[in-house]
Amino acid sequence: MRGIVCLVPITAVGVWVVRNWPVFASGGRDLLGANHYWLLAAVTVTGLGWVAVSCTRQGAVLEPLPAGRLLATQLAASAANHLLPAGLGAGAVNLRFLRGCGIPLARSSAALALYSLAESAGRVVLLLVLLAAFPDALRLDALIPNGTGLLLASVAAGLVCSVLLAVTAVRPLRRIVRAFLDTALTDARSLHAMPARALALWGGSLAFPALQAAGLVAVALALDVPVPVVHVAIAYLAATCVAAAVPTPGGIGSVDAALVVALVTAGAPVAVATSAVLGYRIVTVWLPLLPAALVLGVLVRRKVV
Repeated sequence: MRGIVCLVPITAVGVWVVRNWPVFASGGRDLLGANHYWLLAAVTVTGLGWVAVSCTRQGAVLEPLPAGRLLATQLAASAANHLLPAGLGAGAVNLRFLRGCGIPLARSSAALALYSLAESAGRVVLLLVLLAAFPDALRLDALIPNGTGLLLASVAAGLVCSVLLAVTAVRPLRRIVRAFLDTALTDARSLHAMPARALALWGGSLAFPALQAAGLVAVALALDVPVPVVHVAIAYLAATCVAAAVPTPGGIGSVDAALVVALVTAGAPVAVATSAVLGYRIVTVWLPLLPAALVLGVLVRRKVV
């Protein structure tokens, strides 16, 4: 049975590639004339991104995790993340990995929540610091029109109110949430009493979006995008923060559109911005997708996840 299950990720990736082949071919043609050294730099920082994610995952749990399997799991999770929206694929893979390491379900779930909080906070903090240093780098009003911003804020407020109302009104749910919060807060306090864990958690959460932004910068340099590198990095961080409001598998579609708009508002022509985004997607998503799916299949077969 596991032999069949381990083929599912590879099959799903194959179907996804076939359906999106025109996009892949278009971006590939743009990359043929690009600077290969900068493309190699983009591939390198993409690989380092998995190391940063591994550090953050380790920083979110008290127990030491096996480093090799942890890194392999993050590579596998990147494939699963492109099959389900809102990071559900990566979350499921990492939950099974933590459970396989003997960590109870409540504490594994708390670790995933702490990771998500740290990763989001690191991305936003990095964006705010860069915007404070380079306030003219990006026109946020073009990236988030007034009506759209108000709509997203209203939807977010409605979701928060709905969740709070459900937790307050349903007693069993209230008990579950209280127990989860108690576990999460206890683990968070214990982790921050350990300097190595705190450094891994917050250092990794800052390094990961920085490396992702560096990947787009390298692709932009390879394609001679006429935008300062810091502005490209700010455009990436702003676009991914905005696109998080529209969860899609791997951010495909929502992140792409936001990235193109962000690069255009930073000063790039539409055609050049589109080529840069397609090239970035090929380097960071398409090229690692097949090996990541193969690793996921192996980890499933060996019962690591």
